[in-house]
Amino acid sequence: MAEYRAGFVSIVGRPNVGKSTLTNALVGEKVAITSSKPQTTRRAIRGIVHREHGQLILVDTPGLHRPRTLLGERLNTLVQSTLGDVDVIAFCVPANEAIGPGDRFINEQLDQYPRARKVAIVTKTDAAAKSKVAEQLLAVSELREWDAIIPVSAPRGEQLDVLVDELLKLMPVSEHPLYPAEARTDEDTAERIAEFVREAALEGVSDELPHSIAVTVDDMIEREDKDLLEIYANVFVERDSQKGIIIGKGGQRLREVGATARAQIEALLGRKVYLALHVKVAKDWQRDPKQLGRLGF
Repeated sequence: MAEYRAGFVSIVGRPNVGKSTLTNALVGEKVAITSSKPQTTRRAIRGIVHREHGQLILVDTPGLHRPRTLLGERLNTLVQSTLGDVDVIAFCVPANEAIGPGDRFINEQLDQYPRARKVAIVTKTDAAAKSKVAEQLLAVSELREWDAIIPVSAPRGEQLDVLVDELLKLMPVSEHPLYPAEARTDEDTAERIAEFVREAALEGVSDELPHSIAVTVDDMIEREDKDLLEIYANVFVERDSQKGIIIGKGGQRLREVGATARAQIEALLGRKVYLALHVKVAKDWQRDPKQLGRLGF
């Protein structure tokens, strides 16, 4: 019988290479929000993959990048502190984009973590021709000596079992699972709710605005007379003009954000929810240490 193995895998890559989509596909549940906007992930989110012969704790991290704000610096620091503690670093490169300076920058950073085994994952194979995928696998192999190189398509579920098996082989032997069988993430409910609201708010906004959006959950109140959970959340932006964009004409856009988020929250909790959203301005919060602290960074 195979030895039971369990450990931590940090999924890294530049922004928007499919790290969160891959995490969700491997876990089999949405634990990390996804968006086409860069820097969607702002925390180290743990997703737990269970197999009969082992357990993987996937740590989905913000995209490593050259920071322009204090928030950006703190996100990079978070990634770097996470990488120091994991058993395997899985470096994601999309099949449909040539390796660029951002990828090379991250690859160089990996030298700082000699303890961790290194695996390359070529993502988005569904978005590239087979010849292009083959070219990318060759290009990735020339970056360094990898413990494994695996092409995957998270949306199609292709090669995911192969990836899990390869990662488990690199995990330390463990006497028992590190998380209980029912666990899919260690994120608490309020954090997941705030992320669903932020994901809904990110849809359809211009390139500059996503970085300026932060969400906090102020209160959750049980209404036993209506079998309803009331949730009160704040959507923070940096300028008054951004507040207008989030609210939309006659409040239409905010209602759409609320409806989209509420559907996901109700699916998560398995019950009816009343969601109240308030949009507030926290001027230049990405550059203000005190405000960053208040918003949980």
